[in-house]
This record gives sequence, structure tokens and C-alpha cells, in this order.
Amino acid sequence: MEQIIFGLVTIIFVSGVAGYLGSLMITKRMALVGGPLGHLALPGVALALIYRFGIFPGAMLSIGAGALLIWVFSLRTKLPLEALTAIVFASVVSIGFLFLPLEHAEQALIGDITQINFFDALLAIFLSTALFLIIRKIYPLVILSEISEDLAKSLLINVKKYTLIYLVSVALVTAMEVKFVGILLTAGLIAIPAAASRNFSRNLTQYSNLSLIFGILCSVSGFLLFRITNLPIGPLIILTSFILFLISLIFSR
Repeated sequence: MEQIIFGLVTIIFVSGVAGYLGSLMITKRMALVGGPLGHLALPGVALALIYRFGIFPGAMLSIGAGALLIWVFSLRTKLPLEALTAIVFASVVSIGFLFLPLEHAEQALIGDITQINFFDALLAIFLSTALFLIIRKIYPLVILSEISEDLAKSLLINVKKYTLIYLVSVALVTAMEVKFVGILLTAGLIAIPAAASRNFSRNLTQYSNLSLIFGILCSVSGFLLFRITNLPIGPLIILTSFILFLISLIFSR
């Protein structure tokens, strides 16, 4: 029961910040980047399962290193971030599959909420809160740089610095998601609640706030279905999000 409580607290905080960040990623047309970044967790998760340490630290280390590599590449080329993400993603995932123990593949791919402990929950609360505050601060600057990078630079906004902060934020949120939705479904928790929010919203403030609320709502609903059906919680959260998205189409503005 304690692990279930820890899991519920974790998904509330992580899903909220994932939805909030998702509203920014959709605006930057990078919603699908959450998927490849989630897959970057594979080598770290594989090592965690082999050497029996926490999946979350392993995923965070692996995704963080991948995000840093993408940023370094972005300084040396004019290729868009999604192209660089695809390059790093394919290379790192290939390494991960060389080491992933097949008997633990299900836990790595779709997550397992029952494996969340007190340390995981505490870390999720701290990181989610910190990331929310950071993303909220850089939100208008990232939006402005997306509208016009030249205009942002003319206002002395360090676009490269905020791009790095943005990528690290995406990496950390994705790493936290891996614990309960698995490597395969990370993009869904970021993109779908934010997409539903966009259909309901009249302005940018509503859009970002509703994305946070919808992220929490979908995850708690998925958690309740998990308790009733005992099916894997990751797919249930994503399917709940998809149902909300279908409902939002009726009220699309």
C-alpha cells in the first residue's frame, strides 16, 4: 500500500509538469521529441536492471547525457533539433538493446508503478516542482525565440542557453515518466493532455494551465483504472488521455 501511495504522488507531480511542458513542446512543434528522448533511457535502464540499482537514476543519467549530446551537436550544425534527436536516439537505443536483459524488458518498456519507493516519490516531488518553476520562467522567452530567433537575439536573449535549459527540462521530465509509463509511451503523456488543452483554450495562459491540469487528471484516472483492472498503468494513462482528446474535439476552438 505504501508503494501505491508513493506511486500516486509521483504520477500527480510528474504528469502535471509533463502536461505543462507539453504545451511548450507543441508550440515549438517538438511534441514527438519526447518519444525519442524517452528511448534514450534504454542504456541507463538496462544497466540499472543488470546491476540492480534504481531505474529512475539510470534513466535520468542516460537521457541527460543524450540531451547534452543533442545540444552540443546543435552548436555545430544548423540541423533542426528533431533531426539531431533522431540521430542520437537511434545510436543510443542500439547500444541499449545490446545490454537490456530480456526478462526485464516489459518493466522497461511499459513501466511498473509498484516499483516506486519513497526515494523515487521524494525526488519526483522536488524535481517536478523545480522544473515547473524553471519552465514557467523561460516559457515566454522560448516562445519568443520560436516566433523569431533574430528578434530574440536583438533583445539580448541568449537563445542557446535557453535551448539547453529547455532540452534538460524535457530530458528530466521524460526520465521521471519512464518509471510508470515506460520507455515507449513517454511522448503520449507530454503531448496528448497538451493537445486536448489546446482545443479547449482561448489564450496561452489557459492553454498552459489546462495542460497541467489535464496531465494530472488523466494520470489519476489511469491510476484508478489500474487499481480496478490491475492492467499496466502506463497504457491506461495514455488511453485515458486519448479519450480526453476526443472529447476536446467537440469543443475545439
